[in-house]
Amino acid sequence: MSAVHYETFTEARSHLRDLIDAALQGRVATMRRDNSRTALVDGERLRHFLASATPSGAHVLAEGGGWSVFIPGLPVAADGATFDEAITEMIDALREYAEDWQNRLQHAPNHRDNWGLVQLIGLSDDAQLAEWLVGVHK
Repeated sequence: MSAVHYETFTEARSHLRDLIDAALQGRVATMRRDNSRTALVDGERLRHFLASATPSGAHVLAEGGGWSVFIPGLPVAADGATFDEAITEMIDALREYAEDWQNRLQHAPNHRDNWGLVQLIGLSDDAQLAEWLVGVHK
């Protein structure tokens, strides 16, 4: 089967099932609204791609009787008494960052390129984020 594309929002709305089915099958599924084109993609496929294409680069350090986690270049860090606690705190910090990005940071020059990270955070559960951070199952 080929790609699915609709030139108007009205046309896309009347063929929404076809768009969703195409996206779930991994086919290109797009619609046009005014001068913008929007793509529909399966959320798990997108999450997997983003996790694979964007390594976290997280640093996890044992220090002062506890653990610290940070990602260079991001204003996100966490501490915990145990490794697992630090990872859990980092997941919470990432979720807070994603919320802040959507509410106010997305247009800031030093944050606007973090769209993919925000999508990854939003599409991942805690276990998936833990695995992305340090390659362990939580």
